[in-house]
Amino acid sequence: MSKLLSIKAALPCCGRLTRSAVFSRAMSTQPTTKLFINGEFVESQTSEWIDVRNPATQEIVTRVPKSTPHELNEAAHSAQLAFGEWKRTSVLTRQRKMLDLQHAIRNNMDRLAESIVHEQGKVMGDARGDVLRGLQVVENMAGITEYLLGHKLEVSADMDTYTVREPLGVVAGICPFNFPAMIPLWMFPVALATGNTCLLKPSERDPGAAMILAELCDQVGIPKGVLNIVHGAHDTVNFLTADKRVRAVSFVGGDKAGKYIYERATQHGKRCQANLGAKNHAVVLPDADREHAINAIIGAAFGAAGQRCMALSVAVFVGDSADWIPEIVERAKKLQVNGGMEEGADLGPMISPEALHRAESLIQSAVDQGASLVLDGRGLKVAKYPKGNFLGPTVIDHVQKSMDCYQQEIFGPVLTCVRAESMDDALELVNSNRYGNGASVFTRSGASARRFQSEVEAGQVGINVPIPVPLPMFSFTGNKGSFLGDTNFYGRAGVSFYTQLKTITSHWRKQDAQAMEAKASVHMPTHS
Repeated sequence: MSKLLSIKAALPCCGRLTRSAVFSRAMSTQPTTKLFINGEFVESQTSEWIDVRNPATQEIVTRVPKSTPHELNEAAHSAQLAFGEWKRTSVLTRQRKMLDLQHAIRNNMDRLAESIVHEQGKVMGDARGDVLRGLQVVENMAGITEYLLGHKLEVSADMDTYTVREPLGVVAGICPFNFPAMIPLWMFPVALATGNTCLLKPSERDPGAAMILAELCDQVGIPKGVLNIVHGAHDTVNFLTADKRVRAVSFVGGDKAGKYIYERATQHGKRCQANLGAKNHAVVLPDADREHAINAIIGAAFGAAGQRCMALSVAVFVGDSADWIPEIVERAKKLQVNGGMEEGADLGPMISPEALHRAESLIQSAVDQGASLVLDGRGLKVAKYPKGNFLGPTVIDHVQKSMDCYQQEIFGPVLTCVRAESMDDALELVNSNRYGNGASVFTRSGASARRFQSEVEAGQVGINVPIPVPLPMFSFTGNKGSFLGDTNFYGRAGVSFYTQLKTITSHWRKQDAQAMEAKASVHMPTHS
C-alpha cells in the first residue's frame, strides 16, 4: 500500500460524526478538505489549493486540494480493485447498505445542511431540502431489487432467453456547486446499488456535504474503495473523462463545462449523461388561481437565490394575467434576504462575487435593451453581513426574446416577465427556446392543461406546479439543449445508465434428462 493510503483518519465508531474527521489543519492555519481514497481520509500532497469562502462573510471555510496525478491514479486503482468484489456482492447486501445509508443521512441532516449554509449560502430550510431530495434517491435505491429484474421467455422447445443487468465497473460523477448534497446523491447511490464503484468529484466551491456523505458511507460499512472522492478543477475533470478505467461519467452543471465533458468522455469511449443549462418558463393563463400562481412563481423564482437548474426564470403572462405583475413585485419586496443561519431568512447570498457581478450585468443589459426594471435587487446590503454576495429579488417586465436577460441563464433571483396575447403565442415562445429542462402552466382549465402538456417541448412539465422535478421513482428528464446523452438521471433511467444488459439463451433438452434417468445397460452394444 502506498504512503498516501497508509494515512488513516480518526473516524468515530458511533454517535454524531465530528468535523475533524473531514477537515485537518495540515501545514496551513486554514482547515483543509481531505481526499477519500480506499476508505480512508488522507491529506493531499498537492501544492495547489482552492479557497472555499462563506458567501455571506467571505471568510475561508476550508481549502480544497487540486488532486495530484498520483492521487487520482490511486483513487482509480482503488475503485478498480474494489469493483471485482463489490460486483459479486449480493443485491440484498447492496440493498441493506442503502437502507443503512438513508438512516445515517437522516440522522445527520442538520449537520449536512449546516455545511451547505456555510459553504454554498443557502438558508437553513432550503439546505435541508437539498439533503432531503437527495435522501429520497437513496431511499428509492433501497428498492433496487425491482429495478434489476430481467425478462425471460421460452423461445423454443427446451430453450429459454433471458436478460440480466450487470454493472459497468468504475464510474465517475462531477458535481456542481448549487446542490452540494442532492446531486452527489443522484449519482453515487445509484451507481453503488447497481454494483459499480465510483469516483466522485464534488464542486471545489462547496465540498463539505460530499465529504460528510463519505463518512456516512464508511460508517455504514460500504467497503473500502467502493466510493472514492477526489478534488480539483480542470486536471481532475480531464483525468475522469479520459482514464481507461472509468466506464461512465455523470455531470450536472453549466453549458460550457458540460459540452466539454460530454465530448471528451464520449471521445474516450465512455457513456456520459450531462445536465446543462436551463431557461424554465411558466405560462400564466388568465383563468389561473391568482393567489396560488403568484405565490408559486415567487417561491420558484427567488428560492435558493435563483441558483437552481429548475428555477423559474421566465413568467409568460397571457392576456389579463399581466395585471398580476405589480402584486408579484410587492410580495417579492417582503422576502427577507440574510445569512443562511438567520431566523426568518428567505434567501441567502449568491455563491461568489463573480456570480453576483454576472447577474447584475445581465440585469443592466435588460435596462439598456429597453426592458422595465420594476424591482431592482442590486446593491442590497445586509447589516450583519456587509461583505456578502447578496442580490435581492429582481423583477424585469416587458422582456423580449432577443434580449440577453432572456437568452442567457442568469442563475440568480431574477424573474423576467414576458407578455403574450394568447396561449398559441406562449407555446411558440417556450418551444423556440433552446433549453428544455422544465415548463409549467397555471390554469383552472383541464383542456388548456392537456393541450399544454401535449404541445410544450420540455422534458418536465408542471400543471399548477412551478418546479416539476420528479421524485426518484421517476427520472429527471430534461431535454433539448438542457441535456446531452441518451439516458437520464436516477430512477429507472439512472439504473439503465449504470448497467448493461446481458442476454442469455440456454438449451436444456428433455431427452438429456430422460437419458440420465434411464437404467444402465449391461449388455454388449449392438449399434442397433
